[in-house]
Amino acid sequence: MLWNEQNYPPSMKNLKKVVRKKAIEIANALKEKNYDDKRAISIATEQAEKWYQHRSDLKDDTPFKKNLRRHS
Repeated sequence: MLWNEQNYPPSMKNLKKVVRKKAIEIANALKEKNYDDKRAISIATEQAEKWYQHRSDLKDDTPFKKNLRRHS
């Protein structure tokens, strides 16, 4: 089963919407090439984060939601 913006792996829940959308796109492409889910998710998340960093003009921008607090 392919993922979409309503049904995606729990590990993608803390990604910004734009990053999650790209990760879903990449993961689905990998699944179509017979990658197992775990590997497809891992690769897709990493690649989507890199994609976002390269398209962002802000040095300190993160692919994760801004409302997450850091633990001290």
